[in-house]
Amino acid sequence: MFKPRQAAAENQQEFWIETRRLPQATASTFYRKLEDTLNAIGFAAGIREICMPAYADISCGGRPGIDPAVYFKMLIIGFFENLPSERSIASRCADSLSLRAFLGYELHEATPDHSSLSVIRGRLGADLYQAAFELVLIGLRKHGLLKGRNLGIDSSIIEANASLRELVHRNTEEQYWDYVKRLAAEAGIDPDDTKAVRRFDKKREGRKTSNAEWVNPHDPDAKVGLTKHGACDMIYKPEHITDLDTGVIVAAEVRCGDQGDTEDLTVRVLAAGEVLARICEDPKQTKVLTSLTADEGYFSVEQVCGLQSERIRVIIGDPHASKRRPDKQDCTVRQVLAKAKRAVKSESGKALLRKRGEHLDRSFCHVLDHGKHRRATLRGRKNLTKRQLCAALAHNLSLLLRHLTGCGTAKQWLAGKRAGRMALHWSLRAGILALVSNIRTLIGPSHPICPSHRLAIWIPAQPLIHPAILRFSTGC
Repeated sequence: MFKPRQAAAENQQEFWIETRRLPQATASTFYRKLEDTLNAIGFAAGIREICMPAYADISCGGRPGIDPAVYFKMLIIGFFENLPSERSIASRCADSLSLRAFLGYELHEATPDHSSLSVIRGRLGADLYQAAFELVLIGLRKHGLLKGRNLGIDSSIIEANASLRELVHRNTEEQYWDYVKRLAAEAGIDPDDTKAVRRFDKKREGRKTSNAEWVNPHDPDAKVGLTKHGACDMIYKPEHITDLDTGVIVAAEVRCGDQGDTEDLTVRVLAAGEVLARICEDPKQTKVLTSLTADEGYFSVEQVCGLQSERIRVIIGDPHASKRRPDKQDCTVRQVLAKAKRAVKSESGKALLRKRGEHLDRSFCHVLDHGKHRRATLRGRKNLTKRQLCAALAHNLSLLLRHLTGCGTAKQWLAGKRAGRMALHWSLRAGILALVSNIRTLIGPSHPICPSHRLAIWIPAQPLIHPAILRFSTGC
């Protein structure tokens, strides 16, 4: 028999509860190792020092602010727990005893609300997020996980937190649906017939939604474009610059959806080189940024020429190589194109192109798909760049954890423990079966201890202990 559980309001008999009777908040094994890793690189102290100019002196009055180390830890939790928004991060941290212990909050203390996270994000400048991102890069450099010689660059697509239905004309401020209704009425179609108007809008001539004419008033930075699935929507373009030797994200930025990949490519790459020069203590950049690898979408003669003038080896395929006329090109352009072609066709260039496909696609998969950033919950390129920097920071921490402990995420830690338990179970099963075989050989078929001439031992095919009990007992 068991005693049925009742609602908390019906069970409560006391107004006050002693603190020692409350459950203790204990971090899980993964988050304890994450805390040890953060302490080893001086993350909390470094974040407090970086964010100190943004906080007022508490002696002037007012409520003390939230620890900036707690704020960044909550964003890191969002990456490891696959939480898309600040509201879901705050809710998860408030409910979990393990995450409370990781943040340093007791059970009777209230964790930061999602509104507090939004206020902190708005008050901390983009330069502070970049400094926090570089703080983790310094820790990776100390463990030999940041080389900085061969870099790769690529971009992807995220869906903006905006709707095509809210588009308005930049000059007349006329909404898109009202504009279509007016054109339908001029074509002799009843504007009140929604289905007819939709059919007219789908098949009308010259149907093109230009970003130069239409804008979303709630998110002006969002642009009309194609998503990863080929649908037309409001989008942004996140861009990563990655170390091809280790997979570490060196720079992360969210750009407008209508900006080309080649636009200001040299400026962005040189800015990443300056960051590497500070971290690797190479001010003259003699050891960092020796090569840049990208796909054909980044090829531009002007940008390739600018990068080569900075003594950077460019490994980018020319999509228009078969259409170019060498006899109509300048001597300098021919030399630039020939040098880029030799770099792409060389064995080292092909190896770097393979690494580009491996590390860059993996970083986007972890940050956007598994990290739940494919669909934006914030608005504005500035806010999304801050969030993208925090996600890249957590991705780099995951690489450091995988280097130190063998597991980079909480799910991977649980999967490794479960695989270890199953391996132990099957090894014990194989040992018992071998023991049974040896006993049968020693006893023999005519021994009186075994009148049935067989020795049968039942072995379960699966562990009899519930997985939740195993996870609880191992502390995962």
